[in-house]
Amino acid sequence: MTLNQLKAFALVARLGSLRAAAQELEVSEPAVSASLAALRQDLGDPLFVRSGGGIALTPGGRALAAHAQEIVGLADHARREVAHAEAAAGSLRVLATADFAEHAAGRLVDYYTKRVPGATVDVVVEPAADMAALLANHAYDIALGARPQPPRHPALEVVPFLRYQRVLVASPGHPLARMEGTLPAGQLLGHRWFTGPAGLDGLDLQGWLGALPAPAETIEMSSETSALAAVRSGEGIMLALEHIVRPEIAGGALVRLPAAGTPLSGLWWASTLDHGRASAAARTLQRIAGTAEATAAMVAPGGPRGLARRGSKVHVALWS
Repeated sequence: MTLNQLKAFALVARLGSLRAAAQELEVSEPAVSASLAALRQDLGDPLFVRSGGGIALTPGGRALAAHAQEIVGLADHARREVAHAEAAAGSLRVLATADFAEHAAGRLVDYYTKRVPGATVDVVVEPAADMAALLANHAYDIALGARPQPPRHPALEVVPFLRYQRVLVASPGHPLARMEGTLPAGQLLGHRWFTGPAGLDGLDLQGWLGALPAPAETIEMSSETSALAAVRSGEGIMLALEHIVRPEIAGGALVRLPAAGTPLSGLWWASTLDHGRASAAARTLQRIAGTAEATAAMVAPGGPRGLARRGSKVHVALWS
């Protein structure tokens, strides 16, 4: 005896028709018939007989009908209770853009789970272009990182929580590192640029380069860490997060290029469904992300930042 069999029988008993039960369950009539046949065999009772245009319950069927409806109701109640308990404990499905996932998500998730006992967090990396649709379709509770497009999506509540700067860096042996004075933007375009998996999305290149074309050669790496390794070896240049490369610039492993118009400023955003439909856990994380304490945790030097080797409370898929 299974819950699906009891649900099918309870509907047949209430509606008086296999066809009506199939429509209610959104399955085929043969599927309902198969469930009832298995239930009859298990209980050793026909449960109902066909009568005129409908069915008539046997004494055994009448006895089962009351229990079946109660069991189905208890199962539905249990589902609601579990869903409510998860929401109350801070269970979250988080969408993150690649740059945020790599450089700050681990710190923010740690900060959140320490302040919401029992919280569980699932983080998946998706392109920024898909964020609005995925949130609107309830695939995720909250998105962190780049701002969803269009910027003023009517179904979303979008809040900035961390301002960052990107600086142009190269290895000490790169030709641009040996040049003196401010480097005009046009002088940079003939060199090889490295980026993380998000490319140059989210950066206001038009505001920086104006009418100039995009860089002639841009290589997208699997992570910004890999891109920085290529830059460190002298293969090209990169717009890197200033707070990430600051120690390497200070130590001489990288050189900050004095490019006109840099540093470039950007924002990371916490986006949820509008507050009438966002979960309590999503609103809590959105609020926590904007606190001074969370900001300090995300930009503090040293230690892991991404989502590798997180604890059992955090379930991570870095690329979906």
